[in-house]
Amino acid sequence: MKLTLVIAVTLGAASAAQAQFHSDRLSSDHLSVMAPSARVNGAPGDMRIVETSCPSLPMADARQRILNIAVQEWGFFGFNVLDQTNLEESDSRDRSRRRGSRLSPEESARVADSIAGYWSITSDGDWILRRQNAVWKGFSGVTARWRDPWSAAFISWVMCEGGFGELSQFRRAIAHHSYIDQAIEARDDGRSKAAYVAHDVGELPLEPGDLVCSARRAAYRSIADRAKKIGDGIRSHCDIVMKVDESKDRILVIGGNVRGAVRLKLLAATFDRGSGPEPLVRSVGRGRRTIFAHLKLRADSIEADAFENSPTMRALSEQGGGPAWLRHRLQAEANSVFDQHYSSR
Repeated sequence: MKLTLVIAVTLGAASAAQAQFHSDRLSSDHLSVMAPSARVNGAPGDMRIVETSCPSLPMADARQRILNIAVQEWGFFGFNVLDQTNLEESDSRDRSRRRGSRLSPEESARVADSIAGYWSITSDGDWILRRQNAVWKGFSGVTARWRDPWSAAFISWVMCEGGFGELSQFRRAIAHHSYIDQAIEARDDGRSKAAYVAHDVGELPLEPGDLVCSARRAAYRSIADRAKKIGDGIRSHCDIVMKVDESKDRILVIGGNVRGAVRLKLLAATFDRGSGPEPLVRSVGRGRRTIFAHLKLRADSIEADAFENSPTMRALSEQGGGPAWLRHRLQAEANSVFDQHYSSR
């Protein structure tokens, strides 16, 4: 049966180049995942969590599953791309677009229960959602920003649906440092059941399904820097690796709460050429976005093109004209991420 992907189009301008696209989540026949919106009930202002459980699934499928889930959420939020390969241009764009990065009222309402669902699998989800309900009852209504940043909740939800049902495998939390520290501790604990083990960038090859993390207000440049302050709070951010693109000196990652949405980011990378059959990344990011931690997933490798071949992207490719509009959308900020992949289709 041919995969189908419903492309929802909201015309925010006269031209197709300015149209807003998003994809509906796939049916369970093609990707068996509980939608985050199914974990909550009620309208914004009176929303509550109704499901908190996480499945325990075989590690053998973990990489592909994590990647597939993240790509589906990226599509649901509109296939947005943020290019951070050029530090000066990226910083300039951040300053000029900060006020414009807020979601539209219609989009805020559409994704509200999904973001609430990300919180559901954390121990603090209940009180955070109660606080957000109070915000939604205020002057701005459902268009109000989330009071609490939800990037760690997004990663935690992906790992929950990815099959890490036990906290000993992944410490689901509202702050990234919780599971970063778990991965650091796993380096020297042979009995640890942690799904991820922390490494410095360049120690091991980056692969789809791994995590890369930066510290917002700390001078961390290595795992050893963080190890001295295990347990201390820190403003940090982690993304899920989608693809290592050696030909363009970058890696592709997906993260949550990036300008208020789930977005694909392009991060600059330097490579150790000819070091082996797999490209070895020596550094990722620049300036204050430099990655200090590579969390390696303890699962079998998957194909290098797993991102392009994920169910959401396959369905998009089989959708008549789908790749054409996606290429057009990506060219604006990402220098045509998929041109090479789709040029022969």
